[in-house]
Amino acid sequence: QVQLVESGGGLGQPGGSLTLSCAASGSIFKILEMGWYRQAPGKQRELVARIRSGDSTNYADSVKGRFTISRDNAKNTTSLQMNSLKPDDTAVYYCNAIIGTIAGYTYLYWGQGTQVTVSS
Repeated sequence: QVQLVESGGGLGQPGGSLTLSCAASGSIFKILEMGWYRQAPGKQRELVARIRSGDSTNYADSVKGRFTISRDNAKNTTSLQMNSLKPDDTAVYYCNAIIGTIAGYTYLYWGQGTQVTVSS
């Protein structure tokens, strides 16, 4: 079993910055991908950013140039640096990870979510 624990959410001001972190623990053979999704009230969960084992990244158009995802393979962590925050960034942010097993299977895990509110 794998656990993902997010931290770093809270209140940010428009134009300000916040950093989210996510730590994976448990029975981990290989992390293939880690990512951040968000869900605003009344909206579907959407991809924010993801980073693969080769460090290739994808970003939602709405956050390109403002958010940066990174990972520390040795610590099984990922971070999301969020700059130039906008009220539209307000949402619950979820970390996820695709974990590969030694037998070749893959499993998707989610964190519990952390609230980010952007308001003056």
